[in-house]
Amino acid sequence: MNSCETTADYMRRHDLVLVTAESCTAGLIAANLADIPGAGSTLDCAYVTYSPDAKREVLGVPEDTLRNHNLTSEPVAQAMARGALERSCANVAIADTGVVDDSDPEIPPGTQCLAWAFELDDGQIVVYSSCCRFEGDRREIREATAEYALERLPHYHQQALQLTAQSVASAG
Repeated sequence: MNSCETTADYMRRHDLVLVTAESCTAGLIAANLADIPGAGSTLDCAYVTYSPDAKREVLGVPEDTLRNHNLTSEPVAQAMARGALERSCANVAIADTGVVDDSDPEIPPGTQCLAWAFELDDGQIVVYSSCCRFEGDRREIREATAEYALERLPHYHQQALQLTAQSVASAG
């Protein structure tokens, strides 16, 4: 079983339905999941928002977030994930934004910022994010990012569940 199949199986066992907000990967995260038989039970929709205008208009990324942070940043990825989650029937969102080349002198080529947002049973939204760097050509970087995004979903979901359990324990 490959990593996408493992993640899809995890998603089915935990009733997780995904929406993606993809910039650099341009739909590869959703496409990787859609390659798995039975993907219909795990995938709601995918937004490809390559431009800053699309991030703002389609996902509701606040203008000040775009203005105050580089497009390749955790705050932008987090806002993309939240926006996608709010605009779908999904209970988990993955967002990515990054660069694959030297087009941004402030950001090393291959840098990708990702966010995973979970809507928990009590309606609380928990967001995790990270930036990482992948090597290779455009296609290799995009493919590695998409694979990584799906591989990390179970890890962050487990963290969200632990957070919920701790909240319940401290409230009781």
